[in-house]
Amino acid sequence: MRLFFLLALTLCIFTFPTMTFAQNLPSFEDLAERLSPAVVNISTTTKVETTNQPPMPQFPPGSPFEDFFKEFYDQNRTPSQDREVSALGSGFVIDAAKGYIVTNNHVIRDADEIKVILHDDTSIDATLVGTDEKTDIAVLKVTDIKSLVAANWGNSDDAKVGSWVLAIGNPFGLGGTVTAGIISARQRNINAGPYDDFIQTDASINRGNSGGPMFNMKGEVIGVNTAIFSPSGGSVGIGFAVPSNLAQRVVDQLIKYGQTKRGWLGVRIQEVTPEMTEALGLDKAKGALVSSAIDNSPGAAAGLKSGDVILAIDGQEIDHMRKVPRIIADSEVGKKVRLQVMRNKKLIDVDVVLGQLEKAEEEGKIDATPEQDGKSQSTGREVAELGLSIRVISADDRKTLRLKEGATGVIVTAVKNDSAAQDKGIAVGDIILEAEQATIKTPDDLIKQVEMAKSAKRKSILLFIERNNDRRFVALELAP
Repeated sequence: MRLFFLLALTLCIFTFPTMTFAQNLPSFEDLAERLSPAVVNISTTTKVETTNQPPMPQFPPGSPFEDFFKEFYDQNRTPSQDREVSALGSGFVIDAAKGYIVTNNHVIRDADEIKVILHDDTSIDATLVGTDEKTDIAVLKVTDIKSLVAANWGNSDDAKVGSWVLAIGNPFGLGGTVTAGIISARQRNINAGPYDDFIQTDASINRGNSGGPMFNMKGEVIGVNTAIFSPSGGSVGIGFAVPSNLAQRVVDQLIKYGQTKRGWLGVRIQEVTPEMTEALGLDKAKGALVSSAIDNSPGAAAGLKSGDVILAIDGQEIDHMRKVPRIIADSEVGKKVRLQVMRNKKLIDVDVVLGQLEKAEEEGKIDATPEQDGKSQSTGREVAELGLSIRVISADDRKTLRLKEGATGVIVTAVKNDSAAQDKGIAVGDIILEAEQATIKTPDDLIKQVEMAKSAKRKSILLFIERNNDRRFVALELAP
């Protein structure tokens, strides 16, 4: 009898916390019933050209068989045929009166036909209003609006880690699927685009959920489910959603203009590392280091220079470099913003009137730089403390590397294995423009700055380097 009592007591002790936890779980039934009609399935059809002819064998350049087989294949080529490829995704209605629907850009990319399947299985043809590859957001429009139910946007900034969320979508074509979880993390950068600021969740998200909404417990959309991390291809409890505050701004612009209109500063920036703080006059690694200002850009017109560190934009502190493009992109074109800048170890304010990013891209102000040809580098003067060799820039260098007339600096001719220079990615052909923010014209100039840094007992030296017309700062540890 006593043994039975002890077992019963033990069961009560271990069961009571579980029962209490279960009683505190939120109820999703009412939310799921109320929100599901606003979520739609997206079906796309794309025509792709196919042929049953096997590929031509590959031969070494100049092989006598190459022309023979090419002629044979051309004469016997089978006509290509169009094949329809279907794909599925999710979306949600944000304006029932006008028929606007939000989804992911990758769900409808290159689609020839887009259909929206409503909660009651009604299928409607949809047209594309606009897309934004940088945030993976797209807006569709349907004309049959009789059965539409809209969802409401929420404030993603209010979403806290640990908060319950609900995801509704079309995973693997199983429409109307509801899953629940919590917000696992905020401001995730998964290298999907320049404005990564994802909400991470453990709510089950799979293929086909893309473009569907993430709801908070008020029934408001706080995210657009966009990506998953999954070695297996299925849900492992790591999903990512574009925050609603970012998505809503993009959606509003796509509806109004058919494209985005982002602010543009026109400077190239890089992260401030701990090794750079001393040379830049900072107490810790923060802000965004300007490596160069693009010609005829708002930043250049305002006087921003290489070596400036952007510490705040309109009072918003920049604790990390990636904050700058997000804040600038969210700002209106033509707006005057005030930057707090550290220049030559002194704080100054710089006012900039922002341009438009998309216009700058169209005009070719933001494009890939030509490939560098680093051949024919002669032996240079060794700087042992940096683990590299350098020499003056020759006339051939100016032509080969497409340098501007009057460009100064020294060119790297060798990088020592296992050196700090190699670790930092410095390569043969790189041009060292400055050291400790002093202009470098000859190898002696660089060696002088190295000696001054050693005399001041500094552990590293700050170099300003150019490669393919792209400039960046590098802090190199000085070898003893």
